[in-house]
Amino acid sequence: MLMEIYNQLFNRYGDLNWWPAESPYEVIIGATLTQNTNWSNVELALANFKKNITPYRVKEIDLEELKEIIRPAGFYNQKAVYLKAITKWYERYDFDVNKVKAQPLDRIRKELLAVRGVGNETADSILLYAFDFPTFVIDKYTQRFCQRYGIEAGKDYMSHKNYFEANLLSDRALFNNYHALIVINAKNHCKAKPTCRDCPLEDTCGQLGFDDNGKPFLS
Repeated sequence: MLMEIYNQLFNRYGDLNWWPAESPYEVIIGATLTQNTNWSNVELALANFKKNITPYRVKEIDLEELKEIIRPAGFYNQKAVYLKAITKWYERYDFDVNKVKAQPLDRIRKELLAVRGVGNETADSILLYAFDFPTFVIDKYTQRFCQRYGIEAGKDYMSHKNYFEANLLSDRALFNNYHALIVINAKNHCKAKPTCRDCPLEDTCGQLGFDDNGKPFLS
């Protein structure tokens, strides 16, 4: 079923080429900053780095200056500390992408989750989009989609993650684009107040439908 859904979404949106970043480290920064805010605010914060987003700069920069740079992303006092912490973790691998990739996925995921400010979604985003590990990212859009489509994936982050990984081939490119497709479709159709008309899943999302006022009804 999951691959049928993927193909329907892919036929509409294609390959979305996520994550938008100039380097793996920029992905790390973006994944950390996007917590509790929207991407447009993250883009403003990234722009404040003036194309100089490197681990060396974040390592050496004064904490107060870093706070000002990332202020548009919100919660900048905490996030500046988080950026310092994740950069310190990355330094253990000499800021070398290949040294991280050479490690087992489970080991790197465990290390990331031990870093201050890094939860499941942030860790998996970094693993998938910065280091190309085959791990599925779950977010509010994915959980909403599963609930509305009628996919019994559990109630928490890890149950959803385990469901997708157990029912799909373990493939980095597939996990990458599948998550991106769910997000773009959520923004276009499967919103908090859904717009089901012309959704690429309209004909197969049969367990629960929504009228033009966003009220649910059984199909």
